[in-house]
This record gives sequence, C-alpha cells and structure tokens, in this order.
Amino acid sequence: MDKETKAKNSGKMLIIEGLRKTPIIQLVCEKNGIGRTTFYRWKKEDKKFSEQVDKAFLEGRLFINDIAESQLISGIKDKSMQAIFFWLRNNHPVYADKLELKGKVEHVHELTKEQKQIVKQAVKLASLDKNI
Repeated sequence: MDKETKAKNSGKMLIIEGLRKTPIIQLVCEKNGIGRTTFYRWKKEDKKFSEQVDKAFLEGRLFINDIAESQLISGIKDKSMQAIFFWLRNNHPVYADKLELKGKVEHVHELTKEQKQIVKQAVKLASLDKNI
C-alpha cells in the first residue's frame, strides 16, 4: 500500500472515530484537517466508508442523546422546574400535550356501494381496523 492510500485510510478512520463522539461532519473534518469536499468525495466513491460513516454518525447521535438525558436528569435532581416539566410532558400521559378536535359531521348523502368498498379498502390498508 502506497503512502497516499495509507494517509487516506488513516483520514477515513479518524473521521469515523470522530463521528462516534461528535456527530457533526464540519467539526470532525476541521479537527482532522480533512476538507468537507474530500469527505463527501470519499463517501460517494467508497461504499464501505459511506456505510461506516452512517453507522458512526448514528452512534454519535445516540451518544449525545445519552449525555443530554444525563443532563436532564441532573436538572431534575437539582429541582429545575423546566427540566421537571419537560420530563413529565414527554414521559407522563397526564402532562402530555393534547389535541382536542371539536366539530359536527353532517351526513349529506348515502355512499354508493363502490364508495363504501373504497373506504373499506382504505381503512384496511391504513391498518386502522384489523377486523374489516
């Protein structure tokens, strides 16, 4: 393997490792001295690298989510009302955002047999009623 290929492979590994910790392409590229254009060219030309990047990016997002949740829990322990409210709104049905719809449905005319069949098929395809 020539020197240029080794440098490219090393750069790719740095990108993948960086995305696992910081899933922001611009920052990872800057930190490792690799241009964004080069990154996207590598991603386009190398399917394996592209798959590794996608996986590392997902791992990085999950890692950041863990950090954020940890900070949220710390906020709850510190009695931050904002953190407490956020947690309850997103994890407890009593505090969740609700949408209430009110209205009146007027039945203008009876559906034809063909229209009823279309509605029945649509509901079945939407899996809203498994008994149809």
